[in-house]
Amino acid sequence: MKVTVADCLALDAFKGAEVLAGKLNLSNEVKAISVLDACDVEDITLRNGDEAEILLTGFLGIRDDVDKQRDIISAAARSGCAAMVIYYVGKAMKKVDQKLIETAEREMMPLIVMRGNAGYSQAISEVMDKVLYGDNFRNSLISNTVFHLLNFEKHSNFQSAVREAAINNDFQLILLSEDFNPILTVETRHKVTIADAIKLGKERNVESDSKVYTMIDVNGVLTYWGPVTINNDKYYMFIVDNEDSYTAGEITKLAEIIELAMGMWKYTPERDAKAEFIKALMRGNKSLAYTLKDEAKISGNDILSVFFSKGIGQDIEGQIFAEFEKEEDLNIMKITEGDETYGMILTYDEDGANPTARNSCVKLFDKLKENKSARIFHVTGLNGIEGAGDAYRLISESWSFVQNVFPYKRVFTKYELTLVSNCINIQIQGGFVKKNYIELLEPFKEAGENKGRQLLETLETFVLDAGVNSSKTADIMGIHTNTVQYRLKKINEMLGVEITGNRVIPGLTMALALKRLERVVS
Repeated sequence: MKVTVADCLALDAFKGAEVLAGKLNLSNEVKAISVLDACDVEDITLRNGDEAEILLTGFLGIRDDVDKQRDIISAAARSGCAAMVIYYVGKAMKKVDQKLIETAEREMMPLIVMRGNAGYSQAISEVMDKVLYGDNFRNSLISNTVFHLLNFEKHSNFQSAVREAAINNDFQLILLSEDFNPILTVETRHKVTIADAIKLGKERNVESDSKVYTMIDVNGVLTYWGPVTINNDKYYMFIVDNEDSYTAGEITKLAEIIELAMGMWKYTPERDAKAEFIKALMRGNKSLAYTLKDEAKISGNDILSVFFSKGIGQDIEGQIFAEFEKEEDLNIMKITEGDETYGMILTYDEDGANPTARNSCVKLFDKLKENKSARIFHVTGLNGIEGAGDAYRLISESWSFVQNVFPYKRVFTKYELTLVSNCINIQIQGGFVKKNYIELLEPFKEAGENKGRQLLETLETFVLDAGVNSSKTADIMGIHTNTVQYRLKKINEMLGVEITGNRVIPGLTMALALKRLERVVS
């Protein structure tokens, strides 16, 4: 089958390409593709290339010499070049000179420009796939796979059909949920673990919706990743080429056929047990969580931390999570909806969680908070599934209020969450306990409205926001440190106590937190 320049321009590798000249000759036949590194017209004679060849170049050696660029275009056209594609415009070359366009038009040779970050490799791979195989990929993969996938007489379901197709064509297939949890695994070899492959997939950000599958080398095993849609839900699939027998284009075509076969079989993926496990704990359904733990392959002792994050952004969060899993011997399991993520950090240390692992979790959450719109709520250091369920309940009940009590924080631990949870209960119950705490602040009313409000605001900032640090209090309030010291002295005299005393600060903290919470809920 004849392949033309126009056919090649329809490939994903040339997405966004612009034809600057020679549009009437896009029907030129293409038999090969190569990179042009010539810097002089004489170098063209050394190329020894085929006619009907697409040449890729950035004119890197002569980026500022328009005359030489024109001469090379003319020489390439006379040698039978099918088209020339210029890369790195705006980076290596500032722009394509109008004289080049005029030369290519005169030579009746298509001149194409690629903008952005496109490179040579994808174009070479896809064009050669098109030239060698066209739309009829090699029988050993595509035809044989179709035969097994659509053998409705022999197989009772899609899973059985795809397994036989994989065995006969030496590939493997793993279907993942949108949260990267395995749903369907068809393994025909065991050189690397699925967990290792998933870690690299996250690291390479395969969440992008590229139609061409992303190739990732997992310790010498070639895997190809891409998105698939099943029953209007998004999943990820990676295919393993056991013997490095197929091209990226063939793998992409294989993935399309597998996706079509899923629809013909009316295949519905099994539930994501890990996601359902998290959801069960979020809803407080511990009995369901216990039922799911074996299916999700989770032991209660594995759960090191549970968290809820919002406002970070999936791309940034995914990259940080991937780096964390790569550096630490820990695993993140999560479900994401919009900019909200519920997750767990798991350890597989047989001796249980150690302080180093807990410290690693804290470092992760501090890394996430670098985005100023981020808010992270976590409970780290748990006691099995019961503890995880209680932790999610604590987060669920208090996360929206804790931000009002501690407006300057972006990471909230079990200590802030527990304090606010207790305040919520006291606020709801009212009565004697609430009265006792609120009365601790009565002296501020006696100081007069303006002065009392000023001193109370200073105490709130000092205790709740600044960690009883007068310099930080001054920074937050925008006043001088001496002013803060003077006001704290007045507060000590008003309350008749040393406010930083070990027996005083707990009661004051609860009273001040209740005061802030009361402003929100009243």
